[in-house]
Amino acid sequence: MARRAPFTNLDPATAADLQRKGFDPHELDKATENLFAYICIKLIPDFPFPATQRLAALPSSDGVDRISRLPRALLRNILSRLPVTDAARTAVLSSRWRTIWLSAPPVLVDSSLRHGDYVWPPTPANSPAITAVVSRILEAHPGPFRRVHLVCSHMDAYRPHLARWLQLLAAKGVQDLVLVNRPWPCDVSLPDALFTVKTLVRLYIGLWKSPDTARLGSYRTFPHLRELGFCNVVMEQGDVDAIVARCPVLEVLSIQGGNKGLRLRIVSQSLRCVQICSSLVEDIAVAKAPCLERLILHGCRDMAGGVCTKVRILDAPKLHAFGFLEPANHVLKIGDTIIRASMKESTTAILTTVKILSLNVRFGIRSEAEMVPVFLKCFPNVKRLHIMSVKCNQSTGTLNLKFKEVPIESAMSGISEMYFHEFRGDEGEVAFLKSLFRSADVLEKAVIMMANPSFTPFSTEDTISKLRNSSEVSRAPCRVVAFESKGPEGGKPWSFQKGTDFAFEDPFLEAEIVGKA
Repeated sequence: MARRAPFTNLDPATAADLQRKGFDPHELDKATENLFAYICIKLIPDFPFPATQRLAALPSSDGVDRISRLPRALLRNILSRLPVTDAARTAVLSSRWRTIWLSAPPVLVDSSLRHGDYVWPPTPANSPAITAVVSRILEAHPGPFRRVHLVCSHMDAYRPHLARWLQLLAAKGVQDLVLVNRPWPCDVSLPDALFTVKTLVRLYIGLWKSPDTARLGSYRTFPHLRELGFCNVVMEQGDVDAIVARCPVLEVLSIQGGNKGLRLRIVSQSLRCVQICSSLVEDIAVAKAPCLERLILHGCRDMAGGVCTKVRILDAPKLHAFGFLEPANHVLKIGDTIIRASMKESTTAILTTVKILSLNVRFGIRSEAEMVPVFLKCFPNVKRLHIMSVKCNQSTGTLNLKFKEVPIESAMSGISEMYFHEFRGDEGEVAFLKSLFRSADVLEKAVIMMANPSFTPFSTEDTISKLRNSSEVSRAPCRVVAFESKGPEGGKPWSFQKGTDFAFEDPFLEAEIVGKA
């Protein structure tokens, strides 16, 4: 099979510049496209229509056109839920259908414009052709636009087009906007014109560089924005805080791929969910968030030199779900108290509102295993506990750790459900489970997901035997469910969609688990 030419998805000048700088053209091309695909699949919101299906209709058996007889308001609603190309085709049916099409708020997804087919995730696109079609649609339709997903163009090569698009979207009242720059480069400055789109309710941006927020001025606001997502956006310190301050009704803030040591101070009267994943994070301070219900930290990498991320919870009276708290990478501070393994119990260093807690622990590292009961003491009203057992390549002598050496009994007494992910039957894991079964007086259900044996070799029979022996000491009539994971080593990757769906009480509970438990 012929090898793909280097940088086929880049303009010649950019490709030549990268080669002069010594980048491997094939590896860079592959890496950036993989990053782009991950953003499109896992992070940005799903399409409002099936991405792999085409609109089709069967002719009426008696030849009567009953659809056209429906009320105009209902027909507009139907067209607003179709891909823009399908909706536009109805304009050729009659003059009535044309007026309905022009009055319906359309859905514009540029990846559906490739030869009339839906391509997801988008492959290297014919940017000139798609860019031209997007321009024609935005110019021709009077709006308002219901949803617009622009992910197929190399924005750096089409700056005049992008400026015009944003001008039109601001004038035509777009509510839901996804704006992703196809790499390379990933640090193209986001146009200031984006901040003039006052009608936005949901906004996701990817592979950009944040503009100078100080230059924008306080008048640049998103008065109706409720959901905001940053995906691999290059940001300076204070950019996120400044943008959040301009969103008076913002409920969801999602950040992925921050690589500059994020320091975030959360001050918001409206935020309900904050989730940060796969980012370098120095400090997260929940300073004043009276409506915050979910704080989700997934894969937040520690800084160079082994410095941990500081997680400070100062004022969050409604915090209900918290995770993935990691003893290896997080230093937790509640109020004025830093949570340490040697600390004495304190009535001020607790969060009584948290009912769902998720911990990522290497049970083979003594200092991490000892922090489990300490963290649980900080959340005395946890009802559902998620434990992710992180693989440990080298033990520090903790396999003989007895959890009864630390005051864990009262910390576990109120837990009614426990979900243990990536169980391999290691001694530290078994010691924890024995303590849980022995101490959790109201434990009703324990779901054990054994690691996928395809990635982590262990004896399933031996592991099941250890689990059975652990559960025999249970003081409560607990139902134990065990099954092997079919996912990758370390569990499935986190996606923003899991955390932002408030229809589900527990953002850490996967559909696969619900079906088997």
